[in-house]
Amino acid sequence: MDAVRWGIVGYGWVARDYMAPGIRGADHRLVAVCDPGAASRAAAEAEGARAYDSLDRLIADAEVEAVYVATPNHLHRQAVEALSASGKAILCEKPMAATLRDAEAMAEAVGRGGAFYGTAFDQRHHPGHRAMRDRIARGQLGTVTAIRIVYACWLGRDWAACPGQDNWRIDPAQAGGGALMDLAPHGIDLVDYLLGESLVDITALTQIRAQDYAVDDGALLIGRTADGVLASLNVAYNCPDALPRRRLEVVGTKGLLTAIDTMGQTAGGTVSFTDGATGRSEPVAFGAEASPFTEQVRAFGSALRRPAERDAYSAARDLHTMRLIARAYGAASQADGSNT
Repeated sequence: MDAVRWGIVGYGWVARDYMAPGIRGADHRLVAVCDPGAASRAAAEAEGARAYDSLDRLIADAEVEAVYVATPNHLHRQAVEALSASGKAILCEKPMAATLRDAEAMAEAVGRGGAFYGTAFDQRHHPGHRAMRDRIARGQLGTVTAIRIVYACWLGRDWAACPGQDNWRIDPAQAGGGALMDLAPHGIDLVDYLLGESLVDITALTQIRAQDYAVDDGALLIGRTADGVLASLNVAYNCPDALPRRRLEVVGTKGLLTAIDTMGQTAGGTVSFTDGATGRSEPVAFGAEASPFTEQVRAFGSALRRPAERDAYSAARDLHTMRLIARAYGAASQADGSNT
């Protein structure tokens, strides 16, 4: 009953290397892929999926129940609006869109059609983050005061996940921004997931420091929840991959939770708890072998079959995250203007 029949729109790096294996790992089925590229369609067919060159043909495939949208950001709106009218469930990659206007139109389309929609915040499904959330909810940290996140990588101009494909992530028209647009949504959403409350205030500074392209290659964001928890996020496309570059800390009056190398597409990493009274640290056990993509597929499929579980997904919450991203870019732009 739980095995869901999936389609994928946009069969690039993340879809091919992470989502398709996640679908198989969850014992679901990838039945169809839509992509304009002949090489991508051939790769999908090699995996046993039907390959289409247009979204209309995938929508017409009655076997497809749920669709993962993994196109460049500026194409999310077109796909989500069409899928919303089709009745198929939608799991759309983050960020929701390249612009806030498109994200607002997507949320309206989802609401109008009543489609089951989720944004693919796979970090919600990392077992290490789930373990952290459980400990925070039990009060092990006491009063949470701050969350600190470093989520960085090296993304040069010539980076390409697949031979012959353009690096659309550095094109402002396709991506909508750079490191802030691509990486900060994960951190903003993790604040909501870990605490059960969203950021309400946010500001940011951006940089184009090490890379020779038009979008930001680094950003520093600070924010605050309604209850007063402070959050800082350092995201970057200018950090060499050999350096420590993925760290998540949640600080409270009774202790500290630290996750290292959990943020990203792969399984693993470590989580530890440091006691605020003694300073002693101990490892936190979690399912280190479980892929966040596989867990995401399982959770979305379970909610598709059991509507009572759909409260975990919210287009309105994800639109709020997009609004925070837009505000962060606005604040960064004002800061840049004041320094010229």
